[in-house]
Order: sequence, then structure tokens, then C-alpha cells
Amino acid sequence: MASINKTMDTQLGEVLVNTDVIAKCAGSAAVECFGVVGMAAINVKDGIAKLLKLENLQQGVKVVVNENKITINLHIIVSYGVSISAVAENLIGNVKYRVSEFTGMEVEAVNVFVEGVRAID
Repeated sequence: MASINKTMDTQLGEVLVNTDVIAKCAGSAAVECFGVVGMAAINVKDGIAKLLKLENLQQGVKVVVNENKITINLHIIVSYGVSISAVAENLIGNVKYRVSEFTGMEVEAVNVFVEGVRAID
């Protein structure tokens, strides 16, 4: 996924926002949530989800900025036995709050794609 720079007009001037920076913020907020094992990278060729290491969190996140509003798609792996709806609700709230505080922009939507389940010791 290529990073894209988006320009945001403010009262003080223009701010250039790189979507990779927003993706890293969203990814780190996501993995802090209870029930989330990690971010997932999808191998398009064979459709297999792979757990990403902490330094590659942004690969499981797609950020779209349109007219100063952000849409975030999160591809996650959840812990076995947790309520997926509860995890998703917590995840959406946490990511929305952290990204909007970080960027000062409105987060219009956070879409969660559960790509796998892992048993945790």
C-alpha cells in the first residue's frame, strides 16, 4: 500500500498529512484493545491472513482521507473465545478517539475486518 500525502486547510495554513502516519496511529491503538491479537496482512494470492509484527502494524490498516474526514479499514486477528462484537465496538471507539485526537480531523468511519482467530496461552 503506497502512502499518500493529503493536504488539510486550517486557520493557520496548510498541513500535509501522510496516510502512513495515520495508519501507524490507528494500528497501535487497535492492538492495545482487549481481544485483539494483532493486525493481519492478507496474501491476495492465496487468501491467507498473516499476523504482523509491531513494526509493520500499518500494513493491516488502510486509511482514506477525503475532505478532512478519515475512513479507516482495520484487518485484525482476534483472540479465541472473545465476543467479536464487543471487541469490534471497543476497537472502533478507541481507534476513532485516538486518531481524531492525534490528527484533529474527524474520523468518519472505522471498518473492522476479522481475518482470523488465534488461541492465546
